Amino acid sequence: MNPPQDDEETPFLQRPDSPEQPTAKTPLPWDQFWLLLLLEIPDFLSARTLAPFIPQLIRDIGVTHGDESQVGYYVGILESSSSAAHALTIFHWSRLSDHIGRKPVMLTALSAISVSMFSFGLSKTFLGLVVNRVICGAFDSSGAVLKTLVMDITDTTNMPKAYSYTPIPVMIATTVGPLIGGLLSRPADRFPNIFGRSELLKTYPYLLPCSISAFFISIIWLIAYIYLKESVSTRTPLWELIKEGFFGQSYSKPRQSSCDVMFDPADPGEVQSKPLPLRALLTSKVLSVTASYTTMGLFHMAFNSVLPVFYATPIELGGLSLDPPRIGVLLAASGIIQGIFQLLFYARLHDRFGARAIYITGVSSGIPIVILFPVINALARAHGIGMAVWLCVAVQLTLKTSLIMCFPSMITFIRAAAPNRASLGATTGIAQVALAVGRIVGPASAASLFSYSLQEGHDAWLIYYFLIAIVFLAVGTALLLPRYPNVCEDSQ
Repeated sequence: MNPPQDDEETPFLQRPDSPEQPTAKTPLPWDQFWLLLLLEIPDFLSARTLAPFIPQLIRDIGVTHGDESQVGYYVGILESSSSAAHALTIFHWSRLSDHIGRKPVMLTALSAISVSMFSFGLSKTFLGLVVNRVICGAFDSSGAVLKTLVMDITDTTNMPKAYSYTPIPVMIATTVGPLIGGLLSRPADRFPNIFGRSELLKTYPYLLPCSISAFFISIIWLIAYIYLKESVSTRTPLWELIKEGFFGQSYSKPRQSSCDVMFDPADPGEVQSKPLPLRALLTSKVLSVTASYTTMGLFHMAFNSVLPVFYATPIELGGLSLDPPRIGVLLAASGIIQGIFQLLFYARLHDRFGARAIYITGVSSGIPIVILFPVINALARAHGIGMAVWLCVAVQLTLKTSLIMCFPSMITFIRAAAPNRASLGATTGIAQVALAVGRIVGPASAASLFSYSLQEGHDAWLIYYFLIAIVFLAVGTALLLPRYPNVCEDSQ
């Protein structure tokens, strides 16, 4: 049967004038969904493994020359270098996955993460650290491809349920990663009876946590290679794409409706919808969703960059004077709280309030999150690190749970904005490019501004003014999102 014809920019989710959709929820395809949950782990595991010891690593390599106020500056450069490379390549990887398939792109990303993690542990210079993060960022498209894979195998009835399960692997990674990085960094000093005789670990004190993380990611690569099925039904060989100038131009062949079903070999009259060129993807709906995703990601990354630096900075300079093991435990506890909450409540909250309400609440929680930074330091200065300080730290990390809920909510808006099903990867790639830009600006500007505010004669609250401004910008763009993302307006 031939599908109804429609404009090529009609979003493939339900239109207002479409027939009423069935209320029964489609069961999750667990034969593949469990693999997608497993594939969520590497990206978070690698980042969380590095987070606890990066400030100390910056001190150890001597790039700051003993100037404590410069640690945040170099941490920001290191994190932003990966995001910069990611921003330059993620759209091409995502668009490539629409043509050659999700699986080869996913396997390439896992390989990049594993290799870069191992070589990061062997780096002894700041330039070496930056090069490793750039390589990882340039080839790591796992986040965007995974989002598209989930969209490929779910529909509007079961996608919120699918994203209620994603905290399980994220919780595992955000719990195990900080513990690996925090407890196993400098093992020869921390566990002299076990590792004290290892010259290798004395020379490379951060090799052990990086190697363990790389090993786990390699195992996941092998499992994906064996069991992951391709979700793109019609693929084009890579060599053919290169010959036709894929990397230098956009395809402009005639496309079919975004509401078209996938190609049925039994029906020769049915035509497979094909990926749209970049110009056709840049609709007002896509751009508004992208703007909101950018500002939310900007604040999230700025906050994540400042948080461990704030914990590691001496109290008298505006921080909390915590060592890497304590920082690792705090970040791990935060991951557990966020994961359990999203697992138990996200799908219910989505059904009750909708993606827009969850998203706006999440970005608004950034206001008390930022205010708690100077409150925590003031309490530590006045009373030391006691019950009041730990209570405020717990409240801040708990509020972060609401912010994390923005990410699954945003996927609903991205899917609704996609012009057609065959362009899901490219649409997700556009959103991921914008998020990557936020990740570049966020860590570099926030960490640098934090270091700047610590220097004598500067306003110590400057960093907090900056973060609050980003929060209000994120709330403003969130208000532009459609009230019901699964219903698309006729006008783009």
